Amino acid sequence: MSQLDEFTNKMRIAVGTDAGLGKTLKYDLKGDGFVFIDGGAVLNEDKPADLTLTIALADLTELYAGKLSPMSAVMTGKLKMSDMGLAMQLQSKLEALGGRMPK
Repeated sequence: MSQLDEFTNKMRIAVGTDAGLGKTLKYDLKGDGFVFIDGGAVLNEDKPADLTLTIALADLTELYAGKLSPMSAVMTGKLKMSDMGLAMQLQSKLEALGGRMPK
């Protein structure tokens, strides 16, 4: 199983029937693929989303494991956001989603 498949499966478990974001979210994994979330759907598709987070899969894994802080990721350029305002609005929901991810 690839790292992308493994991450996607963990994200499906965390999302359950609804991510609770109220918006579509796409992770652009810098050449390793995409993870698109819309409600309870978690797909590996490059679809338009309300918020796109561009981050390497290894950094995203560290972010959700609590080994990389979101602020450090942004400040070092490891994390880029298509809409900073929306990302700030969804921050607590994204953190909750990460907290539900199996380790």
